[in-house]
Amino acid sequence: MDASIITLIFLVFAIIMFAWEKIPLSITAMIVAVGLVLTDVLTAEEAFAGFVDSNVLLFMAMFIVGGAFFETGMAQQIGGIVTKFAKTEKQLIVAVMLITGLMSGVLSNTGTAAVLIPVVIGIAAKAGFSRSTLLLPLVFAAAMGGNLSLIGAPGNMIAQSSLKKIGEGFGFFEYAKVGLPILIIGILYFAIIGRKLLPKREETDLDEDSIYAQQVDYSNVPKWKQIVALGVLILTVIAMIFEKQIGIPLYISAWIGALILVATRVITEKKAMKTIDMNTILLFVGSLALAKGIDVSGAGKEIANVLINTLGKNPSPYVLLFVILVLSAVMTNFMSNTATTALLVPISLSIANGMGADPSAVVMATVIGGSLAFATPIGMPANTMVYGLGGFKFKDYAIAGIPLIILSIIISMILLPIFFPFY
Repeated sequence: MDASIITLIFLVFAIIMFAWEKIPLSITAMIVAVGLVLTDVLTAEEAFAGFVDSNVLLFMAMFIVGGAFFETGMAQQIGGIVTKFAKTEKQLIVAVMLITGLMSGVLSNTGTAAVLIPVVIGIAAKAGFSRSTLLLPLVFAAAMGGNLSLIGAPGNMIAQSSLKKIGEGFGFFEYAKVGLPILIIGILYFAIIGRKLLPKREETDLDEDSIYAQQVDYSNVPKWKQIVALGVLILTVIAMIFEKQIGIPLYISAWIGALILVATRVITEKKAMKTIDMNTILLFVGSLALAKGIDVSGAGKEIANVLINTLGKNPSPYVLLFVILVLSAVMTNFMSNTATTALLVPISLSIANGMGADPSAVVMATVIGGSLAFATPIGMPANTMVYGLGGFKFKDYAIAGIPLIILSIIISMILLPIFFPFY
């Protein structure tokens, strides 16, 4: 059987099992990874490369950094400060999304989410709200904030490099012409309607061993431990912001911080290991294997080509714009936004050339669509990170995220022709 057909079968299997949830998502993801090896779609090295993927390494380190921030009581203290100004659930959601979205504009959206997750859990505990009502808005805001600048998300740079090859390119904040309105509307959506669609999970949904699940009196924690935990977190964030200037990758900065915290006994080795959520790691590794299979088997390209070819030789620019947005949005919820953008940008450029249209318009639509990973826990790394911590089910993402995707596509259909006309 053709590799692309096999991969599509595994994709359908994954979607059904993710939605059904009769077995843990992490197990489903690993079944797919093993299946792709057994059917020779991927080599074992390709299928399990996720275990050394930079995002997985970032997850692991930031779980430890965030765990120490929580373990010392600093997350709760910061949460107390925020709750002084944001009293209601609606105000907290707006505050969390605004801070996350703006940070994601200048920092990796995955890194931003990793840094803020323990803070938000502390805020929820302090305010007496279910953390599940804050964690989904947090990761969705991280995705939307990635479209505020050229460095907000990896897909942005992929698009930029493709345009540079033909003498085009975007300015540093040019993505914000569409990205900022989407972020603002997204925050309003959650403040008015979206928060009613958010699940409210009981605190006991967390694993009992998790440091996030334990109610602890932090009054006896030495002050120096709190200062070190806060200092390491701040320095880690600064190192992430200036990643290119200092030449140190995000995950290395994160691991430096994690190792300092364990070496100084701010957090013990045993507790550091408990902070690492293996369900998250396995889910992400398996999802990377599926994305790799979609890529190398040609399944993704076939899906894209079939949909675009149905438009005919001279499609309306607006119809094309809509199809690109929808196609990117659907694919990015089952592949990473980076992989989706990398796959679709060359196709988008060839379509633009064939139509004689401005390539910037088509590529921008591809990038925006590729950032709308709100409907599944595997659409972007941050979604996966909060899956276990929030006690979420697969459908929770779809219920809260699909209306946001539709809103974002409508906003994009209005703004893209204005700021990036086809002709």
